[in-house]
Amino acid sequence: MGDEEKRNRAITARRQHLKSVMLQIAATELEKEEGRREAEKQNYLSEHCPPLHLPGSMSEVQELCRQLHAKIDAAEEEKYDMEVKLEDMNQKLFDLRGKFKRPPLRRVRMSADAMLKALLGSKHKVCMDLRANLKQVKKEDTEKERDLRDVGDWRKNIEEKSGMEGRKKMFETES
Repeated sequence: MGDEEKRNRAITARRQHLKSVMLQIAATELEKEEGRREAEKQNYLSEHCPPLHLPGSMSEVQELCRQLHAKIDAAEEEKYDMEVKLEDMNQKLFDLRGKFKRPPLRRVRMSADAMLKALLGSKHKVCMDLRANLKQVKKEDTEKERDLRDVGDWRKNIEEKSGMEGRKKMFETES
């Protein structure tokens, strides 16, 4: 077992040495990357941002502030104009959408059993055959119902009853 322990120690020592070497390489790579980023940042700033020249007298500082405020005002006006244009375009788009008629949705015919199965799932077996549960009722034909059916168009009936002749007919039919 002594030989095997030495071998295990050598393997773990080698692993630790490899880990430390890998960490050192990674640290140097990170430092290089950081330096590269800083150089890129400096290059970008030197290209896009001119160096700031601060004037010595108070009147020159005030003039610089006036120039900066004028640039800010111009940018704000441009921003406002763009917002108004965008709002107008959105309104036009909304108006266009409203002009076109959307097709109506199709109705889906589904039996009560299919609807219950869809809602409750296959767990519940409920039969909803409503027609089988209806009772047969014999309808008696009464005089009032016959009269109502015979009346037909109500406008004709009103025209007949209008005026003195219609009232006279009404009294004659009642008696």
